[in-house]
Amino acid sequence: MAAQAFAFELCELPPAAEALRAEVRAFLRAELGDLPPVRRARSWGGWDREFSRKMGARGWIGMTWPKRYGGHERSALERYVVGHERSALERYVVLEEMLAAGAPVSAHWVADRQSGPLLLRFGTEAQRQRFLPAIARGELAFAIGMSEPDSGSDLASIRTRAERAPGGYRVNGTKVWTSNAHRSDYMIALFRTHHDPAKKHEGLTQFLVDAKSPGITLSPIIDLRGSHHFNMVVFEDAFVPEDLRVGEEGAGWKQVTAELAFERSGPERYLSSLALLVELIREVGREPGERAAATVGRLVAHLATLRQMSLSVAGMLEAGQNPNLEAALVKDLGTNFEQEIPEVVHALLGVEPTIDTGSDLQQTLGYLTQNAPSFSLRGGTREILRGIIARGLGLR
Repeated sequence: MAAQAFAFELCELPPAAEALRAEVRAFLRAELGDLPPVRRARSWGGWDREFSRKMGARGWIGMTWPKRYGGHERSALERYVVGHERSALERYVVLEEMLAAGAPVSAHWVADRQSGPLLLRFGTEAQRQRFLPAIARGELAFAIGMSEPDSGSDLASIRTRAERAPGGYRVNGTKVWTSNAHRSDYMIALFRTHHDPAKKHEGLTQFLVDAKSPGITLSPIIDLRGSHHFNMVVFEDAFVPEDLRVGEEGAGWKQVTAELAFERSGPERYLSSLALLVELIREVGREPGERAAATVGRLVAHLATLRQMSLSVAGMLEAGQNPNLEAALVKDLGTNFEQEIPEVVHALLGVEPTIDTGSDLQQTLGYLTQNAPSFSLRGGTREILRGIIARGLGLR
């Protein structure tokens, strides 16, 4: 396999995007008020369907999608620098502001980020007409049915089978770590429709699955904080109609790698610990000591670099490219950065993390200390991402 080169191109946000930023901030002040830092630290994990509907009414879901599918066709606006469409940069601004504010965006996040774009690219016209307008209104929540028990991070080794049946497919198997499946309306799931041990990347197909279908059992997986976010999803002769298959049978691997580029490269991959960084800056004050100044300066420099890399990937995705290599790099570097911040804060300040008591800094540190280990698991583990990067560079 020929080695690839990283293709990060620099870009700047246009004036229209900054004007939109002011509009989004005013909306967030009105809707959220003065959230405490520990609530902001939830980043994109908060769930509020009414908030999602309000965002849909503002035109901030499906921002780049065609109007005929309920989108807002911001891609019709003039192009800006290096071929990036202004629409992608405006959408990026909305995402940044929502993450920085800790807005409860999970009810539409997956659908807007990857399920909708996947249907735009690979879905049928009937699927687009049926699902995309409701997603853009903030009315449909989607989960991602990929990971399975005993498969680890090797997605190509999944075993859940979708076998032909009259009018569709019968599905048997198990998905695990399925975020918000218990709250979602649908999931886009990857199943095996054909098995060839010598060609495990073939025979995979994606489906739109109604989460309330007979034959589907959801069981909660409780995390370290005692919260119910993850789920195990068991399929026992669950029926999926033919018209809910996404793309051609057997084309699932190509589609899912394109989908993962959307999941791995966004600002949520480096902003999850932003609330703690802000509290650190507040704590050290306007005249920090030499060690604190150097520490904060290094973290902010890393943040600015990751942001520029992520913006570049957003432009490539909007242009219809498949920046799988670049997205993997952003996610790997970004989650390392997110996980480093709680450790740095503890080492620099010597404060102990707390839960439900203590200062804003201590509680935010406590929340992120418990959650940060998961940052390098969601969206692909560090080992898998580095394998993708190594293959792209011709090193394996």
